[in-house]
Amino acid sequence: MKIGKFEIDVLNGGDVQMDGGAIFGVVPKPLWSKKYPFNDNNQVPLAAHPMLIRTEDSRIVIDAGIGKGRLTEKQMRNYGVGQEAAIEKSLAQFDLTVDDIDMVLMTHMHFDHATGLVDDEGRSTFPNARHYIQQDEWHEFVSPNIRSKATYWRSNRGDYEARTILFEKSCTPYPGITMLHTGGHSFGHAVIEIESDGEKAVHMSDIFPTVAHVNPLWVSAYDDFPMQSIRAKERLTKKYIMDDYWFLFYHDMKYFAAKFDIDGKTMTETIERPKFH
Repeated sequence: MKIGKFEIDVLNGGDVQMDGGAIFGVVPKPLWSKKYPFNDNNQVPLAAHPMLIRTEDSRIVIDAGIGKGRLTEKQMRNYGVGQEAAIEKSLAQFDLTVDDIDMVLMTHMHFDHATGLVDDEGRSTFPNARHYIQQDEWHEFVSPNIRSKATYWRSNRGDYEARTILFEKSCTPYPGITMLHTGGHSFGHAVIEIESDGEKAVHMSDIFPTVAHVNPLWVSAYDDFPMQSIRAKERLTKKYIMDDYWFLFYHDMKYFAAKFDIDGKTMTETIERPKFH
């Protein structure tokens, strides 16, 4: 898709399957099952697809996928991995390599977003890129607590740290692209606003992971601070809808982007996620 002068595409970062009760939290299954598919094990399919933004002079990646060869057999089984990442193959479609990426913007550092940052030796997947991460998120990642250590993996640290830029409330890594700290899903979770020539999009990441989560009260059981997620969605979602933003999705298995009606429920325009084989 295009947002003004920006071209936005999807990279194959792999896919996972997570328990429906975890993804939809306290929402009863009779409600969420009408809006999102699930299998016999009550798992819901989720993409883990980074976004590539190409501007006139920069190439920017949002989040990093689950990597290739980074998960153990047990982890592959537990997280229902159907396909590992193929970032280099995806970039090749645009005549790019990992060396061409100028910036990596991380909404947060949970394993399904950050495992694709490095290889098993800790070498950066995107060796020439500046990596932007919210400051509290970085410290939580480096020193997780008893709960968060299950999703902040020490193995995802690497030499990209030398090229990491931390921010607190907000930062603008590129003109028209703004990262905003929201908290909620994690203490340092951030959303990313994109604007060019009057056209707008937002990636709300895991406080709004699928189109089914448009209701501000529908938040994941993985959220460390669910009331903060709800507050952020209550404050931001309606604003973005009224200002005619596209919503971009990293996890939704069917939709890459959508716009919503003022009722806050009905999708008025959609772009389906490309299929990777």
